Amino acid sequence: MAGKEAHPASRAPPLSSAAQSGDLQNQLDLSHPALVVSATALMLILLLPLAVVVKQEYRIKRELEESLLLVPPTVTVDKPAALQLQMATTKTETETEDATTSAATLASPARPSPSRSCFGSSCLKEMFSPPAQGEDYTILQALVSVDMLVLFLATICGVGGTLTAIDNMGQIGQSLGYPPKSIKTFISLISIWNYAGRVTAGFASEAVLARYKFPRPLMLTLVLLLACVGHLLIAFGVPQSLYAASVVIGFCFGAQWPLLFAIISELFGLKYYSTLYNFGSVASPIGAYALNVRVAGYLYDVEAARQHGGTLDGAGDKTCIGVQCFKLAFLIITAATVAGALVSLLLVWRTRNFYRSDIYAKFRDAAADADGEPAHRPAESSAVNGSKQ
Repeated sequence: MAGKEAHPASRAPPLSSAAQSGDLQNQLDLSHPALVVSATALMLILLLPLAVVVKQEYRIKRELEESLLLVPPTVTVDKPAALQLQMATTKTETETEDATTSAATLASPARPSPSRSCFGSSCLKEMFSPPAQGEDYTILQALVSVDMLVLFLATICGVGGTLTAIDNMGQIGQSLGYPPKSIKTFISLISIWNYAGRVTAGFASEAVLARYKFPRPLMLTLVLLLACVGHLLIAFGVPQSLYAASVVIGFCFGAQWPLLFAIISELFGLKYYSTLYNFGSVASPIGAYALNVRVAGYLYDVEAARQHGGTLDGAGDKTCIGVQCFKLAFLIITAATVAGALVSLLLVWRTRNFYRSDIYAKFRDAAADADGEPAHRPAESSAVNGSKQ
């Protein structure tokens, strides 16, 4: 009926961010001097870090000038003529010997260094004969290592599952009937807890490793199992559970990265860490393609086509509503994450002796050698650290 129809003015579109900020400015009724003062204060806050840089540079310059003032004066001692003649004769003999040695070196054929040569079976033998865990692996030794393959597979399952949930959070909230405001809240929660997971995983894993010898791969296993909780909340569509799922998914996604990169640096050394770092990052797109595109995306389209009575190739509506849109996909993702956790347990078993030892002993020894002091190893022998699995 006409009496029950809402007036068009009552259904005004929501204000944009610029319009909302302008309305807020009108409500506060800020004068022009007040705006200038607030803008100036904001600029000072933004430029404040430059003061730290200037102060540090001034301190370094002052210390350099003070060190130059403390340099003792140079004292020149005149040498007797006989001593100068003797030194000149010795210098001539030394130069003659060096010339003879250089000629002999040039006459002999150059031989390649055995450590740099890599031909045929010798290269394959070196590639499949890696050093002990914790030593510097070559790139090929690390890539074909069982430890790297196990870690890579576990990361594909873990990162791929959490990244699938993050990429589809908008459609997940829409299919479960959440309002747009709540969906924006989910995205914010994921971002906040992603950062919290990165900080917490790095700090907590280092603390328990130093105090209790808790292996870092086992921490990765626990993070993967925690991610399964978030996947199951999405799969079964528990009412109002997507808030908790966003927190869990964001935390676990962030926590996996510092654990992955720390494990790579500890097991395979730092010599080629930059290359191995990027190799570990490849697990993200592989896992996202397998679980996001081939599993979640495909099953979502199948359910949407079933609801609208069309086909996957049709041009109809592809919006899916209901728990069934992502239920099967996230049950599969949960199973894949559990499989990744079980695979990571294999890495825990293979590195058990390594993490029981003092993994930082070689760095302390290197620092002590650089300082010219004798190295004092702890009671735990480094031979355990160097044992091959």
